[in-house]
Amino acid sequence: MAQGVESPGKARGMAMFWLALASCLAWGLPAAWSSQENPPASDQTLRVTTSVVNVYAVVRDKKRPVPDLTRDDFELTEDGAPQDIRYFSRETDTPLTMGILVDTSPSQQRVLGVEQEEAKTFINQVVRPKDLTFILHFDLEVELLQDFTSDHRLLARAIDSTQINGGGQGVMPGPFPGTSVGGTHLHDAVYLASRDLLKGEVGRKVLIMLTDGEDQGSRIKLDDALEAAQKSDVIIYTIAITDRSFYWGHMMGFQGDSILKKYSEETGGRVIEVSRAKDTAQAFQDIADELRTQYLLGYTPKNTRHDGSFRKIRVKVRGHDYKVQARRGYYAPAD
Repeated sequence: MAQGVESPGKARGMAMFWLALASCLAWGLPAAWSSQENPPASDQTLRVTTSVVNVYAVVRDKKRPVPDLTRDDFELTEDGAPQDIRYFSRETDTPLTMGILVDTSPSQQRVLGVEQEEAKTFINQVVRPKDLTFILHFDLEVELLQDFTSDHRLLARAIDSTQINGGGQGVMPGPFPGTSVGGTHLHDAVYLASRDLLKGEVGRKVLIMLTDGEDQGSRIKLDDALEAAQKSDVIIYTIAITDRSFYWGHMMGFQGDSILKKYSEETGGRVIEVSRAKDTAQAFQDIADELRTQYLLGYTPKNTRHDGSFRKIRVKVRGHDYKVQARRGYYAPAD
């Protein structure tokens, strides 16, 4: 695909994007899901099947990712039962399908400018012609600003268009214009990005959220948004910049830390807390380094039942006290 040209196969119908969420919310339930897993194949392609579970893992020592492990270094269990790792690779060049979610609620007023500049730098460093990225912002509404593309100019333009509380003219108006309920629809944004944009994609799927984690007014609950991410095999990273003085000044409580930790730890990502806005560049660099040092572990579950249950995964490295980032489970297919 040429740089600057969006793939027709990746284009999304924007009306359908918003209609899907509106329909789910009207009934008060998430949409029905099909659970599929993607086994590795040749030529950096992943084909859809229900017999192989893929687990992307990042292994870290106390300071940095560990890039030189082999299949035999890993132990993997499902619901406590050891599994045989049939597929193994180091994921350095496999294409990325990625979304950048920008919090444009009032609590981000002091940090948005820095986030914009560092996000553009990250895109220039990480996004290659074979990668695809979209930009979405959320506050009182959730709005897609740029559909899937590898064009750095289009992505930068979308990031520059973000403004606090409803700014930035997207390709389609958000589903909740003018609402007065809450101001940070974080869970709605994760649900939309996972279910309507990333579910049908294959390979490495990553969301990078720029937010303090506080949700106000979402119609989708945390657990439903997390389930959508898990069923779409999405890895969630968060760069957390919290202006606590905003919450103190408005006499508001703050629970964003625990929310972001749950999203990231359950999906195999990480929360990178930034205490100073100028450290945002290092946070983006850390994410870039991890995406270049992922391992792909593929296994055929010994539990062959198609019962739709959630199954817990644990990945360890033999003989080392390394920290392993990997998703903590998946939903089995349901007949």
